[in-house]
Amino acid sequence: MIDKKEILERVRSGKKPKILVIGDIMADRYVWGSASRISPEAPVPVVAVKNETITLGGAANVAQNLSKLHANVSLSGVTGKDAMQPVILKQLKKEKIDTRAIIEDSTRPSTLKTRIMAGTHQLLRVDRETNAEINEDIQQRLLSRLQAQIQAADIVLLSDYNKGLLTKNVTAEIIERCKGAGKKLIVDPKGLHYEKYKGAWMIKPNKRELAEATVSEQITTEEVLIAAAKRLLSKTKAQHLVVTRSEEGISLISKKSAHHFAVKAKEVFDVTGAGDTVFATLGYFVALGFELKTACELANYAAAIAVSRVGSVAVTLDEILSLMDAHES
Repeated sequence: MIDKKEILERVRSGKKPKILVIGDIMADRYVWGSASRISPEAPVPVVAVKNETITLGGAANVAQNLSKLHANVSLSGVTGKDAMQPVILKQLKKEKIDTRAIIEDSTRPSTLKTRIMAGTHQLLRVDRETNAEINEDIQQRLLSRLQAQIQAADIVLLSDYNKGLLTKNVTAEIIERCKGAGKKLIVDPKGLHYEKYKGAWMIKPNKRELAEATVSEQITTEEVLIAAAKRLLSKTKAQHLVVTRSEEGISLISKKSAHHFAVKAKEVFDVTGAGDTVFATLGYFVALGFELKTACELANYAAAIAVSRVGSVAVTLDEILSLMDAHES
């Protein structure tokens, strides 16, 4: 049972955890409208646009979630030198996120994902991005700015979307610096090459990513999941694995233990950004000093809120506590 009084006491103590997020910065554009007819030019729906919104995505969404939880947040990554860059930076500053460790890279676009929506239904997504690795100059500039940021942080979160920022060398250097500074590092991974995360304190794959990373059969039982997780723990030398399992909830696997947390969501409208919400909530409550089991359970409540909405929406502590009350009543 989670002690709500303890949560409120720690949050209201006045000490805001300092959290550094490093990763692929994105923006999500939503084009909202209605579709009531088919185009005469091709067998596709015609969307009558009503309005557009732009929200933060990727590592920027993780940082925004942390800001909504009232953490002191710094964000590091790259943007392009384009029309989307000032939009992203303005939104980050509005959320009171420290942007001093963000590097401008004129050789690449700012990552932008545009979703065409008819009501709550997504009809199409258009991506503007590059997956090319950042060049040596950008790597060195990034690492230079991170030195002081890592020292000042209570915890470091790596948000990897495989867009070229977290190269093998950059990731290894960040992990070594965190170890040297005595900082816990949590990774939200992407891709198949988990050896680059070797030495991280915790890694948070979803069930599909875990199966792919361990070349496992389809994960259909908790026994298979635990076996795959322990193989990945051995491979990466991480201390903990948190596996998000969609409608099956969340699992926390360590070398000698495994805990499963049932899903809290009643309705699922959109899973966009839900992984970021879980990741941010985990980092926040670990930084506040809570046990990892408690942090996982709280992250599970946050995920339930995130998937009940359309788009990437940050979750507040009040919303988490309110959902806990609803489940306990």
